Amino acid sequence: MLDLALFAFIMGLLALGVKRPFLWVLAYIYIDILAPQKIGWSLTAALPLSLIAFCAAFAGWLLADSKRGSRFTYRQFLMVLLLIYSGWTTLNADFPEAALEKWGWVWKALVFAIFLPLTLTTRLRIEAAALVMLLTAGAIIISGGIKTALGGGGYGGLHLFVNDNSGVYESSTLATIAVAIIPLVLWFTRHGTIFPPDWRVKTFAYALIFACLLIPVGTEARTGLLCIAALAMLLLRDARRRFLYIAGGTMLALAALPFLPQSYYERMATIGEYKGDESASTRVAVWDWTLDYVAQKPLGGGFDAYRGNSFTYDIPVVTGEGNNRSIRSEAVTDEARAYHSAYFEVLGEQGWPGFLIWIALQVSGLWQMERLRRRWRIPEHPSVKKGGSQAPEPAAIDTWQAPLASALQLAQIVYLVGALFQGIAYQPFILMLIGLQIGLWSYCRQRESTARNRRPPPFAPGADRTGLTPSALP
Repeated sequence: MLDLALFAFIMGLLALGVKRPFLWVLAYIYIDILAPQKIGWSLTAALPLSLIAFCAAFAGWLLADSKRGSRFTYRQFLMVLLLIYSGWTTLNADFPEAALEKWGWVWKALVFAIFLPLTLTTRLRIEAAALVMLLTAGAIIISGGIKTALGGGGYGGLHLFVNDNSGVYESSTLATIAVAIIPLVLWFTRHGTIFPPDWRVKTFAYALIFACLLIPVGTEARTGLLCIAALAMLLLRDARRRFLYIAGGTMLALAALPFLPQSYYERMATIGEYKGDESASTRVAVWDWTLDYVAQKPLGGGFDAYRGNSFTYDIPVVTGEGNNRSIRSEAVTDEARAYHSAYFEVLGEQGWPGFLIWIALQVSGLWQMERLRRRWRIPEHPSVKKGGSQAPEPAAIDTWQAPLASALQLAQIVYLVGALFQGIAYQPFILMLIGLQIGLWSYCRQRESTARNRRPPPFAPGADRTGLTPSALP
């Protein structure tokens, strides 16, 4: 029955796309995040749903979309460079078969992230893409949150829709994404138009946020705790009553402590003592190996170059109890260990050229969102009158762009924090998030350009020093 329902929903969405081709873009987002072909066992598993939606999205845009407002931006060019360079390193990889396997999904994630902003030419499309991303990831998160609340979970024990520890379903990745989308969920409680933010929408949104906070507990992912701490500090920037926010957050955290399982405390305790944890010690050793590797091979070794690593490190082993407790060092030899960091993942696989492209892609996103956040705020937006004249009412200008830019920026920062400790440099959900950023940036630039073109003569009645009148506001 579940398989039939999934299949019917996807086929219905694809059928609706015949009249509205943009729905095929949303269909691909849904399929790529949820992976219904892994949930179903007959109809959904028999068809290449991802490929069908992928081709339909591109064909629909190419043949039926007006393309009005589509712009190719600097950040899309960076992703094209990363795509080309990754292809070159794949051809020259240290482990060709493994590299080709990873390339098989990385190129699709990059191509779709390059393509997505070209379709996000209106507010409705930007909001629809963000909403589908949230609700699709939210389906997984709500399922995990319910199981956590009912006493399930544990490290490696939180069973979701599929028994597959990859993609969004990998515990640390899901914890990072769950925390990263919280600012976007909050944005929909204030500025959403597809579902106007009434009490029902807000109730669902706050319940989803609660589920997002439960995911790091249910997965016992240490990265999730760091992401929560980072987001809590970042939200201070836009908090109107900061002392009340700090007090409330502290009280909620203290109230939650008695309900956390003992296994969660024990796992989180290893954050500050990485030398006593074999997993953490392995990561540090892999990072040291990666730096030595790129010193010898600065152009990188292609995807999965980590398979060539081998190293020996010491970890402390505690024996006995109480006064008879003793600690000794034990040498551990390990090999073919993954990077466990997006930064070292890109550095080892793509070398310094690919790493610089990837970092430029991330930093430029933070800068663009900060610029939009400042430029489109009500007090500082260029369309607001200055020079002592009375500013128009807030309803006369758009108010949603700056909060959305802020939410996307915070989501990216949370991702960058989580990426310190897991190899998610090419995670499709995050690349879609970058596509949303580019789409918003292009949309706002287009609105500003339209406003400048509609600017009246310098001495027209009602014009101020900026040359803008209320009728010319974007």
